[in-house]
Amino acid sequence: MQPFVPSDQNMREFSLRAVLIGLVMAVVLGSANAYLGLKAGMTIAATYPAAVIGMALIKLMKGTILEENMARTVGSIGESVAAGAIFTIPAFVISGIWPKFFTAGNYVTSS
Repeated sequence: MQPFVPSDQNMREFSLRAVLIGLVMAVVLGSANAYLGLKAGMTIAATYPAAVIGMALIKLMKGTILEENMARTVGSIGESVAAGAIFTIPAFVISGIWPKFFTAGNYVTSS
């Protein structure tokens, strides 16, 4: 069986455009997941839309499949960060761990 990217080929994977596309997707998809999570109580997998959007944008820019993989991976991180925040912070408030929500010390203690 022949691999898609041969070992003797030097294909670009980590590039500025892949990271920037991934960061924009992380912000947009993370914000959408945070809204959905707070409104409906559940989140969705952001990996699939990140993969499709990253593939389309990287292909338009004549990038490589490895760059698309990097953009998708960075883009799907926003979902995890949003889910961690929207499910953990309300639990802290409800359980009484944060009696005063808007103090900087509480944010430092939780991280």
